[in-house]
Amino acid sequence: MEEIILARIQFASTTLFHFIFVPLSIGLAFIIAIMQTLYVVKKKEMYRTMTKFWGKFFLINFAVGVVTGIIQEFQFGMNWSSYSRFVGDVFGAPLAIEALLAFFIESTFIGLWIFGWDKLPKKLHLACIWLVSIGTTLSAFWILTANSFMQNPLGFTIQNGRAEMNDFVAVITNPKVWVAFPHTIFGAFTTGAFFILGISAWYLLKKQDTAIFKSSMTIALILGLISSVGIAFSGHSQANYLIEAQPMKMAAAEGLWEDSADPAPWTVVANINTDEKETTMEITIPYLLSFLSYGEFEGGIEGMNTLQEKYVNEFGEGNYIPPVKTTFWSFRIMVAAGGGLILLSFIGLLLLWRGKLEKSNIYLKWLIAGIALPYIGNSFGWIMSEFGRQPWVVYGLMTTADGVSPNVTSGQILFSLISFSLIYSLLAAAMVYLFLKVIKQGPHEKGQEDVYTSDPFGRGGVRNAI
Repeated sequence: MEEIILARIQFASTTLFHFIFVPLSIGLAFIIAIMQTLYVVKKKEMYRTMTKFWGKFFLINFAVGVVTGIIQEFQFGMNWSSYSRFVGDVFGAPLAIEALLAFFIESTFIGLWIFGWDKLPKKLHLACIWLVSIGTTLSAFWILTANSFMQNPLGFTIQNGRAEMNDFVAVITNPKVWVAFPHTIFGAFTTGAFFILGISAWYLLKKQDTAIFKSSMTIALILGLISSVGIAFSGHSQANYLIEAQPMKMAAAEGLWEDSADPAPWTVVANINTDEKETTMEITIPYLLSFLSYGEFEGGIEGMNTLQEKYVNEFGEGNYIPPVKTTFWSFRIMVAAGGGLILLSFIGLLLLWRGKLEKSNIYLKWLIAGIALPYIGNSFGWIMSEFGRQPWVVYGLMTTADGVSPNVTSGQILFSLISFSLIYSLLAAAMVYLFLKVIKQGPHEKGQEDVYTSDPFGRGGVRNAI
């Protein structure tokens, strides 16, 4: 039992740390491509400066993310060999495509983009960063394809006690992929947007390079609002999917022990007693859970006790109820973070339209703190998704306890956990140091002066800013 607990802690720590970098890489690559497109189309040097400045953060983040990804994959063979043997033929295929195709595109065209300034034709150089953005997005797709097999296994047959792929199309058209992928991409775009917003806000508070960072904020605010609203709608699609494919996760996310009323209210906060299997002191919003689950204001939800009986009849004796408190509160923290992102984006665009953004010091300070919101939402969304699947490592096929390596001792896992944590701490420190160094240096290259002194806002708001 000690081995599985340590293995799960290590998986959670490595995955959460790696997931810090992935959304930012995807989001920054897309926004940088937009900025460089503006440079090529409008031929304004300010957009070139913006592109190169934010590109520094992207390159640092990408480099550190690659290292954390290698460690992330290493542990599958180390701590989860039974899992790897059982589903490696299916799970490994999307990961191999991600490495051979998507990562190859990213790494190749990043190199061309870095060294191609003033050497490649402008439009060809612009195509490089767009291909990098496409590559990062494809990486997310293939990784989510692998994860979606764990959530909803399709396209396989059991041969000699192992899952073997027999339908590649079924694997990549898994319904779980197509509700998770938009949600993840919108989350990544929001992460990149709020990273740019927070750093730009710091410069505006310091009254430094205001023209560059007002324009950066304009682009980021527009994308931030669109993406954060997209998170909400794609999250609604995920809830519709869960009620059919993983009803136990949905019931745990709502703290429902018994079947709900019809129509079902959504619980905002509650006191959950897992020992007594009851939820008390609830604050609810009528009808909302029915709408989240079915897209209409009617329909009840099966509770965990009912589903437990069904799972026992289908899979045999066992406890099929996931960690309820973790699933319940992770979902609410994720929702709160998403709501905060929408609110901050909307307020920012309103201030921008009214020409008051630069003078709104309180709001600018909120944006600096707001850098953390997408990370909070991304992390707790992942926690809710993975904890809510327990006790399964592959839903309905293999439990987490059966997936752990049989010959790895708790001491070995603890040693690697400590070692990886030290490596991650050093990487985090190096990344923060490099980020701060770039911020201190500012957007201008050596010898370049701040020639962008005009106010891009004026009374024209968003139009003039861009």
